[in-house]
Amino acid sequence: MAEGFTERQQEALGDKPKIQNKAIPQAVANRMARRVAIATGIPTMMGMAVFVVSYFLISRNILNIPPWVTLLSSGGCFLLGLVGLSYGIFSSSWLEKPGSFLGFEQIQPNIKRLRSGANSPEKPPR
Repeated sequence: MAEGFTERQQEALGDKPKIQNKAIPQAVANRMARRVAIATGIPTMMGMAVFVVSYFLISRNILNIPPWVTLLSSGGCFLLGLVGLSYGIFSSSWLEKPGSFLGFEQIQPNIKRLRSGANSPEKPPR
């Protein structure tokens, strides 16, 4: 960018700033979405099912479940879903070739990629 000009002024002059495309490839994004849907969806459904099953058991006088048990059980499932969100993103291979089924070996390299991206100064502070 020319010294002293903002991006908008530079575009008006016809000098477009160079933008690097650092998007996630489509195959990698699909792989991440699949893992996130499974690792987050199942525990979230279990968390909602805890309320339904608890209501059914209490309303039919089959079992007397204290409210705190229902709360802790559903909260634990929702927390597991939150962990599943991170797992789904970090366990996906960022290469075009898919990794292993569970992807545990991809977690450490992906965290390193995240840290290196957060530390690299792409744009100067305003």
